[in-house]
Amino acid sequence: MKTVITYGTFDLFHIGHVNLLKRAKSLGERLIVAVSTDDFNRQKGKTTLVPYEHRHAVVESCRYVDQVISEHDWLQKIDDIEKYQVDVFVMGDDWQGKFDELKQHCEVVYLPRTRDISSTAIKQAMAVIAQVERELR
Repeated sequence: MKTVITYGTFDLFHIGHVNLLKRAKSLGERLIVAVSTDDFNRQKGKTTLVPYEHRHAVVESCRYVDQVISEHDWLQKIDDIEKYQVDVFVMGDDWQGKFDELKQHCEVVYLPRTRDISSTAIKQAMAVIAQVERELR
């Protein structure tokens, strides 16, 4: 059985996430998704609107996902690849080249992102809307 793994925060789950997971699953029979914990996101300087437990549950409910694990730090990827006997490591192409050292352990694939959608863009749009609403009061 060919096993695929990907990592992400998956805040404000959207069609871009669905597309990534669907394409990742098409590369094998089993898809494992590592969801970044709240603590790890803080270490990365990221703020999430949705708590880890909820993000985990949302990703787990996606039909393309076979297993969800926690991502606690940058260095766990090699251990995960070995532990889960991963054949393919997948990330969005905004990470192009950043994980090439994993090619010693498995195939590394960078998939194109869905155009014009990201959690960051949604958060920015929400901030602009909130600002406009404040100014209109």
